[in-house]
Amino acid sequence: MSDYMFMLDSHLTADQSRVAAEVQAKAAEQGLNLFLSGGAMRDMLGGFPIRDLDFTVEGSALKFAKHLATKSGAEILSTDDHKKSAELLFPNGVTVEIGMARTERYGKPGSRPVVAPATMHEDLRGRDFTINAMALSLHKASRGLLLDPTNGQADLERKELRTVHNYAFYDDPLRLLRLLRFKTRLGFAIEERTQMQYTNAREAEMETKIPVEALNLELRKIADEPDPGELLRVLEEEKLAHLFSPALAGAKLNLPTFQRLHKARQMVPSGSEFTAHSLGLFLNVLFEKLNPKERAALVKRLDLSKAELAAWQKLDANAKKLEKELKAPKLNRASAIYRFLKAQPGELMLYLLLRSQQRLVVDRIKNYFTKYIPIALEVTDRDLLATGIEPGPKFAKAKEDYINGRLDGRIKKPVPPEPPPTPPQSTGGFARRSPAATPPPPTTAT
Repeated sequence: MSDYMFMLDSHLTADQSRVAAEVQAKAAEQGLNLFLSGGAMRDMLGGFPIRDLDFTVEGSALKFAKHLATKSGAEILSTDDHKKSAELLFPNGVTVEIGMARTERYGKPGSRPVVAPATMHEDLRGRDFTINAMALSLHKASRGLLLDPTNGQADLERKELRTVHNYAFYDDPLRLLRLLRFKTRLGFAIEERTQMQYTNAREAEMETKIPVEALNLELRKIADEPDPGELLRVLEEEKLAHLFSPALAGAKLNLPTFQRLHKARQMVPSGSEFTAHSLGLFLNVLFEKLNPKERAALVKRLDLSKAELAAWQKLDANAKKLEKELKAPKLNRASAIYRFLKAQPGELMLYLLLRSQQRLVVDRIKNYFTKYIPIALEVTDRDLLATGIEPGPKFAKAKEDYINGRLDGRIKKPVPPEPPPTPPQSTGGFARRSPAATPPPPTTAT
């Protein structure tokens, strides 16, 4: 296994690892050259949690996505027939994007590009920023080979954002917003020449050429950011927030509530398989300060699907139902609260942390994030094997019982064995005198 494959395995969650293995197996069956690419590569090499799995194939991506959905039970969330890409949601909650390796040529700024199949190298050279222009081969013949034609790995190490080519913001002005999104999330600096390109594009008012459909997609991306409020603040500072709605300015951006939401999200332990659908929660905060007319105009502009609209409109009612259930007397043990909340939608828990006035409810959710999940994450298969439980069909149930025992204090945390004493070092046959035992030098009378 190459170093990069080892790095990938160590960065994926258990669910992501299972999905990645399934995608690789199905690509091999179809004889496709498969690559991990884009944001997944950036996050892996940069040491960030991998948010979504981005794959690129040299061949028909849409055909492969349909085959993958049929064989794996994944749901195709959306397809882009022009750019030949699809987004899939697997039964375990992992989101995957499958794209065709392609070139894009723009006739004029912000226009619909002419798309053509290409090699992976050609695809990478046409992307937006160097840190997004890397790929890892997952084909059997070249598994673990890194493709980095624009030296994005070096920019990751320097924590710098650099465009792949000089016309990046003119070809696709949406990249102006994406630059600020990556800068805010990653905390990277903008490379000097890229900053000049950004300034020139703003002076040419290229942001006015961003299509409405692209803005709608970008707002959904903002909703998934760890700190969407900070990004909205940056966009307002750059005089770009009005692109989504003229009403999004000043106090109506609702930045204090977004900050509280960010603090709630920070309670979720790193490494947990906690998932939350962000859009409904994001819209709940975003719309809070808008009047009904402004809210209706933004809903219409976003062209929300029925599912997206329901996620926002039903959030409050669903959260109140969960709030009532969380106060039930039967939840009188840590294990009972853990099992109950583990099965609940993540966005409802975050909503209650943000909005609930019930101290018991807030405390139980806080304990779930800060105490119960960390205890569950500490339990390893080795702990169970040490108790004599053998691997088999009942192993998962035994592990669940073991976690419940740890949560309720019936099973104590294993104490690691003390390391053996270090043998004394040889002194060549002579006893080494301790500095403390060395007699002081004689005092000379004066």
